[in-house]
Formats: sequence, structure tokens, C-alpha cells
Amino acid sequence: MGSSGDAPARSAGEARLGLLYGFAAYGSWGIIPLFWPLLEPASPAEILANRMVWSLVACVLLLLVLRRWAWIRPLLREPRRLGLVAAAAATITVNWFVYIWAVNSGHVVEAALGYFINPLVSIAFGVLLLRERLRVAQWVAVAVGAAAVVVLTVGYGQLPWIALVLAFSFGTYGLVKKRIGLEGIESFAAETSVQFLPALGFMLLLGARGDATFHTEGVGHALLLASCGVVTAFPLICFGAAAVRLPLSTIGLMQYLAPTLQFLLGVLYFHESMPAERWAGFLLVWLALALLTYDALRTARRGRLELRRAEAVQASAAAAGPEHAAGKTGKTTADSARSA
Repeated sequence: MGSSGDAPARSAGEARLGLLYGFAAYGSWGIIPLFWPLLEPASPAEILANRMVWSLVACVLLLLVLRRWAWIRPLLREPRRLGLVAAAAATITVNWFVYIWAVNSGHVVEAALGYFINPLVSIAFGVLLLRERLRVAQWVAVAVGAAAVVVLTVGYGQLPWIALVLAFSFGTYGLVKKRIGLEGIESFAAETSVQFLPALGFMLLLGARGDATFHTEGVGHALLLASCGVVTAFPLICFGAAAVRLPLSTIGLMQYLAPTLQFLLGVLYFHESMPAERWAGFLLVWLALALLTYDALRTARRGRLELRRAEAVQASAAAAGPEHAAGKTGKTTADSARSA
């Protein structure tokens, strides 16, 4: 009883749940700069190695609970996809290391800048590597983003290399992951499997040299290092849950939450310097992102309107009879061809 009326309620409930998951994911990524300093005196390299090892442990436990193992054998039979997994693992390793080093070295604001720039890098990759054609607003956004890098270079007295390395490494990571064709948890488990042995070997080497802090700084420190796996896995799980419940446009808007929180932490909590030149550069980056967002929302709205128009034409044609439907469909196709 009332099943048709319950459907919108279920849909709205799923959307609200998706928003909660999305805020949990991007909020976690946004406040993660508060976590890495807790792991000192461990070096960024030791933190990275622990993150790799304990992330695989977290993934294996999660896959055990979900009983999702069917993807492993097909993946092992495809050397090309295995190579892409290794490439993804390498690029995210670079991204993780630079990010941890940046936060623990007092460069939280520049690290946040990297993730603000990332959508512009993804667009550049689409043009250069995938031969995608940009709309006018996207070209303007890319130009404004390039101008921002110039202004920030003047402000920093050098290229903002931390931001650029983070943006390009994460952009490359996303590009490679699309070609792997695995779900989020499975893909992450495959990548951490590649990272596991080198990371474990490095941890053992540090221990043999007496440079490891895992077993010398007390139980609390060891537990914090081990929690790197949960800290890494939790937002990924929440992101996956949000992605299946929310439109892509909503996810695209929410992605700015993480670097915004990181930027605010850098300025308000870590009290990093923000001279006028850096403010100018950030304002240009935000202008570029505003242009991208406006263009994406406008394009999505236009697509929805065209879809509704086409559905209305088909419905009216179907109501008028088969012969009239065929004529209407042909006219609609011809009109679409002329407008294209």
C-alpha cells in the first residue's frame, strides 16, 4: 500500500544519506592536516610507509566483511591492468609523501592550493591526452588558472611546486584509475597491495638502523601510526557510499569542501603567512573554479531540459498513434541534427 508514494520518500532519504556520506568523506580529507603532526617525531617517509602497510590491512578486513574477492583473479590475468594498478600506486605514493611532508613542514595552505588547482589540471589532461573539446567558459577558467599560477609564483618567489606536484600527481592518479575499471575499494586494495612489500621492507630497514619510531615512542604513538589505515580508508568508504547516492554535479561541488577546510586550517589554526600576492593568486583560482562550476551547472541544466523535451515529444507522439509517432520521431531527429 502506498508504494508509489514511498518511492520519492526513499529517494529523498537516499539523497540525504548521500550528503551525510559526502560531508563525512570531504570533511575528513579537509581536517586531515590536524592528524599528520600527531605522528611526529616519525619522519614523513616513516609515516608514508605505515600508511601504506596499515591501509592494506584495513582494506583486507573490509573486503573480508563484504566478501568481495571475485575481482582478483580476472585482474591477475590482465598484465595491462596490473601495470595500470602499479602506475596508480606510484602516483598516489608521490602525492601522499609530498602532502604529508608539506603539512608537517608548515605548507598547509600551499597543499590546499594543489587540490584547488586539481580540477583545472584534469581539464588540461582531457584536452592534451583525451582530445576533449572545451567550451568557452572552460577555456577562460583554464586561462585564469594559469594566470593564478603566475601571480602565486611572484608571491612565493618561486613556482608553487608543492601545489603543482599535488595537483598533477592526483590528476594523473585519477586518469589512470579510470582506465583500471575497478570499484573504489577494490582499486584501492590493489594499489596498496603493490605498495605493501616495499613499505614493509622500508619499515624493517628503519627498525634495523634504529631510526624507526614505531616501537620506541610508546604504545600511543604506535597505535597512532597503525591508525593511518583507518584514517585513509574511512573517507574512501564514505566517498564510495556518497557517489552511488548523489548526482555527479553534487559530488563535483562537494569536492571543494576539502581544500577549503585545509586552507582555513592553514590560515586560522597553523597561522601560515598570506601576503597580498598570495591572496590575489588564490582569488584568481577561486574565480576559475567559480567559472567551471557555473558552466557545469548550466550544462547539466540544459541537458535535463533537452531530455524532458525529448520525453515530452515521444509521449505526445505515442499518444497520437504509431504513424504519427514515427513522423514526430523523424522530425525530432532532423531538428536535432540541424541544431547540432
